Amino acid sequence: MINSRHRKALKLIAEFISPYKRTVAGALIALVFTAGVTLGLGQGLRILVDQGLATESPENLSKAIGLFFVLVLGLAFGSFARFYLVSWIGERVIADLRKKVFNHLIDLHPGFFEQNRALEIQSRFTADTTVLQSVIGSTVSIALRNAVMLIGGLVLLFVTNAKLASIILLGFPVVIAPILFFGRRVRQLSRLSQDRVADVGSYVGENLTQIKTVQAFNHQPYDRQHFAGVSENAFEVARARIRQRAWLTTLVIGLVMGAVGIVIWIGGLDVIHGRITPGELAAFVFYSLLVGVAAGAISEVIGELQRAAGSAARLFELLQTQPAFAREKAMQTLPETVHGEIRIEELGFCYPGRPERPALSDLTLSVHAGETLALVGPSGAGKSTLFDLLLHFYQPDHGGILIDGINTADLSLAELRKCFALVPQTPALFHGTIADNIRYAHPEASQREVEEAARIAYAHDFIQALPEGYQTVLGDAGGGLSGGQKQRLAIARALLADAPILLLDEATSALDAESEHLIQQAMPELTTGRTTLVIAHRLATVRDADRIAVLDQGRLLAVGSHEELMRDNPLYRRLAKLQFRNEPPESAQ
Repeated sequence: MINSRHRKALKLIAEFISPYKRTVAGALIALVFTAGVTLGLGQGLRILVDQGLATESPENLSKAIGLFFVLVLGLAFGSFARFYLVSWIGERVIADLRKKVFNHLIDLHPGFFEQNRALEIQSRFTADTTVLQSVIGSTVSIALRNAVMLIGGLVLLFVTNAKLASIILLGFPVVIAPILFFGRRVRQLSRLSQDRVADVGSYVGENLTQIKTVQAFNHQPYDRQHFAGVSENAFEVARARIRQRAWLTTLVIGLVMGAVGIVIWIGGLDVIHGRITPGELAAFVFYSLLVGVAAGAISEVIGELQRAAGSAARLFELLQTQPAFAREKAMQTLPETVHGEIRIEELGFCYPGRPERPALSDLTLSVHAGETLALVGPSGAGKSTLFDLLLHFYQPDHGGILIDGINTADLSLAELRKCFALVPQTPALFHGTIADNIRYAHPEASQREVEEAARIAYAHDFIQALPEGYQTVLGDAGGGLSGGQKQRLAIARALLADAPILLLDEATSALDAESEHLIQQAMPELTTGRTTLVIAHRLATVRDADRIAVLDQGRLLAVGSHEELMRDNPLYRRLAKLQFRNEPPESAQ
């Protein structure tokens, strides 16, 4: 039986199909027409035997053959219409479903992807939609066509010879029982099989994404061994599912064809004794075979339909995942000109997986418009968490964040995030051209604006030196570029965003001296006229900040200039001495 989750998932699929009622109606008409023509071939066979062959009349034979070819032509054209329309519906529905799932996923908060493997979600998005496309665009059509022929064949069996049809009908309960028994097993194994296939895809994607690490540690033998286990698990589940489906198909076809054999024997005796004509027996055998084939086909596609129900349920789970917070309708709006004043009031936050350990505790901090504020502290102090809360990737447990006096909780997420430009420590670059990656923050920007941003970021020269210049296509994650080149592209992107607040997760901590020098040269142009928050991993880079905030274990310890903190804050002084121990003493003052 179909459980409630599968019913909801199938209802979802029906909602995607409903906008195309006319196409569905055309497909159903073509399906019924072709099934009707196929059933009509039995009557054509009866006429051919009784009026063509039995009468030994060439004229009657020609008429019977002519009728047969008319039916064949009708079947051919009807099959074309059915195949085209049904396939079109399958492709159209899956395209719509993929768009809806993708549009839903990219609005979910980042915490969802931290708690769920992104590669497993990707597997659902690709493999499960492929299963549904196959089923909607083919299997459903086969199931419906065979259902029509099964019912029509049974009706015509009774019309042709009620006695023989009753014998076949008596065997139907014997056929239905294994379908119900094995069908439940197939449904359970189909869902399990899809989960194992998703594991295979996730493992492959994870290892290929981190291929340099895999090869650097010579981990291939262990990965081969582990992947062999994952693949074998998927195979064993698939084998069990295939075995159940094979038993189902074998029993159904064996039982139905056994009943047909018995009927042919009884019908043959009736022909010998003159109770029915040879044409009636031929038509009856044709319909019996048609019913048997239809029953066998339905038993085969039941597994596919149940597999599709499992795929739909997995996609339905994604669509049912609600964002942790959504503010499409804003209670307030920002003024046309945002100055970038930030006020953080008693901000507190715990990550969902670690409720006992606050990431931020009652943090209160003010940042003046146009000011550069550096955030320093040991690992785990809460610096990156503060950036996440400013961008509302997470909701604070208590407290608030105000921009120009307006509570950000009252703004739509889209309007709020327009206030920020982010330069992460590890730049996020996408497959596409260099120009596309710079233009990511401002898709409508002209080529001149893109090049101007690149010049300010000291990226123009290395871009021009590439074979295709700004049209050079980058690999995944900017493969082929150095760390410094990636950072300069990220800075150019932030410049093009032209946001009033810049969030800079210091981009120079892992770079060589030359790359760091070029990026430091780009910083004044990037920060001028903007409120800038810098997560500082190297204290040498924040001496020129207007103020420095020291955080530790989610708490704000002190705010001041480099000199003030060296004098008054033990933690900052200790961090500074650790980093500056190889420099002349005066440089640390």
